[in-house]
Amino acid sequence: MSSAPEPLHRALGLTDAELGDIRNVLGREPNHLELALYGVMWSEHCSYKSSRMHLRRLPTEAPHVLVGPGENAGVIDAGDGIAVAIRIESHNHPSAIEPYQGAATGVGGILRDVFTMGARPLCVMDPLFFGELTDARQRWLVEGVVSGISGYGNSVGVPTIGGELTFDDCYASNPLVNVLCAGALPTERLVLGVASGVGNLAVLLGSSTGRDGIGGVSVLASAGFAGDDGAASLDDAKRPSVQVGDPYEEKRLIEACLALLDGGYVVGIQDLGGAGIVCATSETAARGGVGMDVDVTAIPLREPRMVPYEIMTSESQERMLAIITPENWPAVAALCAKWEVRASVVGHVVEPVVRQDGTSVGMLRVRDGFDGEVLAEVPAKSLADEAPLYDRPRRRPADLDAIRADDPTDDEPVGSPNDDLLALLVDPAWVYRQYDSQLFLNTVVGPGRDAALLRLAGPGLPHSERGIAISTDSNPRWCALDPRAGTALTVAESAANLACVGATAKAVVNCLNFGNPEHPEVMWQLSESIDGMAEACNGLGLPVIGGNVSLYNESGGSDIDPTPVVGLLGVVDSLVAPPPGWNWREGDAVVLVGTRRAVGDQAHPLGGTRWATGRGRRGGRVPRFDAVTLAGAIDFVAAEIARVCAGGTSDVTAVHDVSGGGLAAALAEMVAVTGVGVDVVELTGHGELFSEFPGRFVMATSDVEAFSVRAGAAGVPVASLGVVGGGRLRIGTMVDLAVGDITVRRRGALEVALALD
Repeated sequence: MSSAPEPLHRALGLTDAELGDIRNVLGREPNHLELALYGVMWSEHCSYKSSRMHLRRLPTEAPHVLVGPGENAGVIDAGDGIAVAIRIESHNHPSAIEPYQGAATGVGGILRDVFTMGARPLCVMDPLFFGELTDARQRWLVEGVVSGISGYGNSVGVPTIGGELTFDDCYASNPLVNVLCAGALPTERLVLGVASGVGNLAVLLGSSTGRDGIGGVSVLASAGFAGDDGAASLDDAKRPSVQVGDPYEEKRLIEACLALLDGGYVVGIQDLGGAGIVCATSETAARGGVGMDVDVTAIPLREPRMVPYEIMTSESQERMLAIITPENWPAVAALCAKWEVRASVVGHVVEPVVRQDGTSVGMLRVRDGFDGEVLAEVPAKSLADEAPLYDRPRRRPADLDAIRADDPTDDEPVGSPNDDLLALLVDPAWVYRQYDSQLFLNTVVGPGRDAALLRLAGPGLPHSERGIAISTDSNPRWCALDPRAGTALTVAESAANLACVGATAKAVVNCLNFGNPEHPEVMWQLSESIDGMAEACNGLGLPVIGGNVSLYNESGGSDIDPTPVVGLLGVVDSLVAPPPGWNWREGDAVVLVGTRRAVGDQAHPLGGTRWATGRGRRGGRVPRFDAVTLAGAIDFVAAEIARVCAGGTSDVTAVHDVSGGGLAAALAEMVAVTGVGVDVVELTGHGELFSEFPGRFVMATSDVEAFSVRAGAAGVPVASLGVVGGGRLRIGTMVDLAVGDITVRRRGALEVALALD
């Protein structure tokens, strides 16, 4: 006996209660097309229905913020008449199914988020998370994702200038592919995704619409994978949900859209990302308080016999929606023809409907012909802004105290510190060698350093000597133990990275990657993480100007570790010379800048460190966040390096923050890059070698006395570590390694793991 078919609303991802909400909004039974529109727009990915109430606790305002959360990208005033737009997004589930196209279209989507604000994309960064490389499928995922990012970014002509690479078993079935983009624009070119002006035209720009991407990120990212392992759940039925990208179409679209904005032809503009045409039309109409009629027969298609719900919800790539006045249509059509970009009038801005109670409601109508049958009619705001808001149950994990009690900090270390240190050295150079990081020739500091640094220059921008710095950071090992403190410390680490290139942090974007929100432990992790981010941003004076929440990162009921990724944007007021980087010289004095011990009762905690995790120890406690202590060291280092960038004289010859792998790894990385050893004083055991708490910097100086005086005047502690020179890294009696051994291990570790050697 066959079972009854699943009700349509459930097949579309809507609950019974949500169906009731839709009936109340419409005052009637929705038809099938209307249900499909609500299905994608009320999905977790598009509506943030499980996270919106928590995100409201983040600080979002500052005098230099021009656009905060809620638009396609956040925008700050960088000075000299230049604004900078920045956005970070996830393409996790599509990349797990089809790694090349999933990652490639993630790049394409984030580029559109930025240039829809009027900004020319200047750079891309890519935090990536995979399972351990002992598994062949993980190696396939890594190579596919990296190829997708490089294939799209290199072809469209935007440099990839940095990111992260993390391997952990929790991502084996659910890899994370996050992509950040930043761009610049003259402040007067800033445009928002708002529809206005009754009678204005909605013009679809770019690619034709196909079936690729139907039920894409809007649906894929709103449910976990059912299988016990990644391969088991990635059946052929899900592959059509992954969009297919065309970077050459995207390049033409960028140039055409920027030309339209420069010509003043555009009233509002919006990219087509998750949920496709229904998302772009409903969001622009809702922001403007107007209605919009959309003709599905006017939308260019690349596949036959597509039905209205497919047309409206397809996430086919390289498409934008522009709102223009009718008199500008000939100029818009001609300009798009010049760039070989398809332009089609697919809708009109219409008057809101006035209800019997006097309220006006902007309706989104889907029509069969501009004057034809109305196939769907729903309030635009109900799609874009009025999805259900869930206060899901939250519960602290029952075993968390026991996990924290299993602390490796006080354990008697077993084995050789030399071997421990070598095991921590993995250079991601193979990944960023696949990318072109020098497109536009603005990259001053590229992949592989603490933060990326760019000249703030480009076509159409006012002349400026300013630069921008960007860093992406995460620490799921910390956040698994204490999501609040771990997230706060991650923000601090990102600010420290910017300081190493002389930048003052200005704004945060985030990508919050978590497991299934229907698990109370996951919602507790998310809520705690947001509170930690708010604490750090308030303490360091940083606004959050945008972000993304990626939930349902689970497979077979197993959630990933909480993985908030922090993207930080900073500004260098004068960039006429490169920062010193890691390039110390023979005879330099090496100093540790910042507090030598963590805040709290553990001087050098090892909980959540790469050293402990590599030894199978995933328990312990993480340090507390202390804004005053951290800000003092960060501000001092940023000022010291900014002096170098401005072309001033300085005795500082090298700088590197202490983060993953601790002080020992920071020293070894500088040794590997410079090819020059260092002799360091005795440290207090494995704790001081490998603890990772932020706010500490290894710096080299040619005049340690003058440097120490400046640090003392700023109230920042400085401890002498040793002197640069020779062919070995010596740390007291604990570590003694040849420079060549460090260099070979660091450069070759990833290639060996990927079986590329």
